[in-house]
Amino acid sequence: MAGFIIRRLLWMLPLLLGVSIICFAMLKRAPGDPVAAMLAESRSTGQNLTLADRERLRHQLGLDRPAYLQYVDWLGQVAHGNLGMSTRMNQPVADVIMQRLPNTMKLAGVALVLTLVIALPLGVLSAIRQYSLLDYFLTTFNFIGISIPQFWLGLMLLYFFGVTLGWFPVRGMSSPYVEPGFWNQAKDTVLHYALPVASITLVSLAGYTRYQRAAMLEVIRQDYIRTARAKGLRERAVILGHAWRNSLIPIITLLGYVLVILVEGSIVVENIFSWPGMGQLAAQSLSQRDYPVVMAIVLLSATLILVGTLISDILYAIVDPRVRYD
Repeated sequence: MAGFIIRRLLWMLPLLLGVSIICFAMLKRAPGDPVAAMLAESRSTGQNLTLADRERLRHQLGLDRPAYLQYVDWLGQVAHGNLGMSTRMNQPVADVIMQRLPNTMKLAGVALVLTLVIALPLGVLSAIRQYSLLDYFLTTFNFIGISIPQFWLGLMLLYFFGVTLGWFPVRGMSSPYVEPGFWNQAKDTVLHYALPVASITLVSLAGYTRYQRAAMLEVIRQDYIRTARAKGLRERAVILGHAWRNSLIPIITLLGYVLVILVEGSIVVENIFSWPGMGQLAAQSLSQRDYPVVMAIVLLSATLILVGTLISDILYAIVDPRVRYD
């Protein structure tokens, strides 16, 4: 196992290098550059940059150099643990990301817990009551949930529950003015989390309920389940002690991908609800041509995906003794 993990970690390096090259090339082919974004911003504030100012900025940012040299410089900085400076905020990229990443992880973490707590029991119930009214209802809900785009669901929740009914706040993580006291602050936090978490959870819920149902149906048809019932074990013991535990094997292997999927899903949700996380930062950085931040976010996302696949493979070997990595 140790050798397998080391090989996978070493294999990540050329993959991350390839991702960074593709991302850098796409950014260079895109219209505009950081200086053009600064020029547009200066015009909106009533300031006008002269031609000399523009050339000076391009030289300071290294944009007057060939593209391959710009990439080599960036790669050299990354190799030394320096992600560069944000051209929009004039702060180290690492500091900018660390300000936003915890907010995204909080949102994704809450959605992950709710998804698993709700989806796993529903998947088990749907399997043990196959072809019942409950099973048909959950299957219909799952297909609807899979078919609904996340951005559309987020906009509908925002419009009906935030704008029309006014039950929940429509933006941010907290209100600017909250009455002092633990319960007042807790209530404000829950209300701000409600709609973004619901947007992520409802879409994720459909997929994981289907995974659990399919895994459970496969397990309860096995011979050892029939043997357990023939021995006179209670149905509750058969389902919870034998069937459900073994049906978790394919579900556990998906846990490595769960965080990646939730973080990617939160990118859309964060922009809809003005959540100050990585998704909002990525959209703002793209629109304002803040290339160092965009490159860092892409590199971080690729790393999460690769680490997630590695965790899934490791978990699969742990929970299933038939699988061994030499």
